[in-house]
Amino acid sequence: MTSNLKNTEIKELGDTLLEIGSLLLSAGASTGRIRNTITRISDSFGYNTEFVINNRTLLLTLSDENDEYFFNSLKRSSPHGVNFKLLTGISRLSWQVVEDRLTVSQINEQISRMVALPHYDRWKVLTLVGLAGSAFCRVNGGEALDLIAVFIATFIGLYVRQEAVKLRFNTYLCIYFGSLTASLIAGAAVKFGMDYIHFPAYTTSVLFLIPGVPLINTFSDMIEGNLQNAIIRGMNGLIMSFAIGLGLLTSTFIYQF
Repeated sequence: MTSNLKNTEIKELGDTLLEIGSLLLSAGASTGRIRNTITRISDSFGYNTEFVINNRTLLLTLSDENDEYFFNSLKRSSPHGVNFKLLTGISRLSWQVVEDRLTVSQINEQISRMVALPHYDRWKVLTLVGLAGSAFCRVNGGEALDLIAVFIATFIGLYVRQEAVKLRFNTYLCIYFGSLTASLIAGAAVKFGMDYIHFPAYTTSVLFLIPGVPLINTFSDMIEGNLQNAIIRGMNGLIMSFAIGLGLLTSTFIYQF
């Protein structure tokens, strides 16, 4: 392989690995998962990899076995969310690269296809999350009318949060708005339900906002020794939880529970 071809390959591969790492970060992957995926792909091309993974930034260095060719660059990820389709797709792709010896252009084609996949239908998400909220209520002793109240509160609360995200409000404010909306609806049902709606409907109406993925990644990073990212993600989860509690506290103050 000529020098120019080698330089072109390592640059294209480096850009692709940075894109993969950025997508994984924004989709809610743990630090260990990002490291393993990038290393698996780079090893299949015969390159050594060194990188630093921060909460929103990925710094990557590639080199060949003889240290003759280098790639070094940094990429910042988009705001974090949760996209299990993307996480699963990239994980499968990384193993396909190893088994089928895909080229960089083939990897890029697969990534473009995965990024273009549509998200779940909004109304399906709202409905299923509402049903999940009702299930939480049932587990906590809620009765039939309580489940209906929680479903409505969760449905509208999530809708308000989504709209706040579209309007580019601060992430924590979006969570606060969702918590306040859901707890106000459920609180009104409890307050004026003439004993037909019970308090579990109120306390479980905000559970759909619990930051499960950030908290799980916090413990995952901590166990794997990625303490800096664990602390950042833990603080992020703590502030999210505070925003949920603040919304619940506001409605509690309004209804004087």
